Amino acid sequence: MDQLDLHSIDADGAIAEAHAAAEEALDSGHTRISFLRKGALAGGAALSGGAILGALLPGTALAASQKGRPPASFGKGDVGILNYALTLEYLESSFYNAAAKNNIAQGDKQLTAILKTTVKDENAHVKFLKAGLKSAAVKEPKFNFGKAVTDKATFVATAYVLENTGVHAYLGQAGNIVTPAYLLAAASIVTVEARHSGAIGLYLGQPIAPTPFDTGWTAAKVLAAVKGTGFIQS
Repeated sequence: MDQLDLHSIDADGAIAEAHAAAEEALDSGHTRISFLRKGALAGGAALSGGAILGALLPGTALAASQKGRPPASFGKGDVGILNYALTLEYLESSFYNAAAKNNIAQGDKQLTAILKTTVKDENAHVKFLKAGLKSAAVKEPKFNFGKAVTDKATFVATAYVLENTGVHAYLGQAGNIVTPAYLLAAASIVTVEARHSGAIGLYLGQPIAPTPFDTGWTAAKVLAAVKGTGFIQS
């Protein structure tokens, strides 16, 4: 099989231009997804995020598009996917904020470092997605985490599950994202979620990466799992 490179699928340079625009915006300190809107394949290139994945990974779960999307209540198209992601980020940020408020990692240097990082990252993810969605952003639900944010062992076990669920959730929507620059934004978040799950897994003595290849979950499966926790009150 011939080696694939960017030039082989980006003859007019549109993907490279969009990526450069995203990097420039991030370097200048912008936190809005406005740069994604402006960088959504300059010149009107035809390849969407899902189409790129389909071309590179034919016959795989990632190549499938229009499957496992979030419910229509989250919004249409990419907005619905971003609101779905925002809802998961609300859950994670609220979870870590509550645990930090309860000093759950007190006296544990390693867990304190993990908690400090996850609090910062998850709050940044919420801010980033809300700023981009603006008035279209869904409202934050009310949560009750109970013992998961007051008991250390329960907290760590829950964090491990939540982070791995987040990885499956983002990956599950990769083939459904139409705007390639939005796909870059989602990828920049999911890699951080994966690092969180790896760090927590290492702390627990669990595999850093449970499998060599992660699998994407449908929105229905993720939302059912989240509902099953009982954390969301309204």
